[in-house]
Amino acid sequence: MRILRLSEVKAMRTRLGLSQKQLAELAGVTQAYISKIEARTVDPRVSTLEKISKALERATAMEKRATVGQIMTSPIVAVKSDDRVDKAIQLMKSHDISQLPVLDEEVQVGSISEATVVQRIASGENMARLLKRNVDEIMENSFPTVSKDTDIDVAYSLLEHEPAIIVVEHGKVIGIVTKADLFKLAGKPRGKS
Repeated sequence: MRILRLSEVKAMRTRLGLSQKQLAELAGVTQAYISKIEARTVDPRVSTLEKISKALERATAMEKRATVGQIMTSPIVAVKSDDRVDKAIQLMKSHDISQLPVLDEEVQVGSISEATVVQRIASGENMARLLKRNVDEIMENSFPTVSKDTDIDVAYSLLEHEPAIIVVEHGKVIGIVTKADLFKLAGKPRGKS
């Protein structure tokens, strides 16, 4: 860890969006002392600057850690297993999405996607009959589940192989993350949404 120069303290604090009071609490000093350091009206001890530097380093590390909860879409659009396929298609069309989780009693039991429907029609299944079938007759495996505190890097890895991730809290579905949601972080500092 590098000990910051006096001229760097305010710049780093404001870049992180911390108030003087927040930095003081993180560093174990008073807000008035942070104010004096930033105004350069005091010459702090090296040990005090070290505490402030460590606090800003911890704040920087926390800022970089984006989570799934910051980018998830909530509430989610979903179908029940006993809904008809035509309802699933209508929901995907009206919400401009390509896949849906299948939920029963707020618990994920499967998934359905445009690709599933297109593959069935392409393989010769009658479209009119397909649309009248229940979702549970054609649904696929459930999407992977994570908690809202899961690191965003895990989402990137999962979405390389899956069309969506379901966010669960206390056994209940609270959100969904798709590849499109990853773009919510584009152009923003990591960890801020």
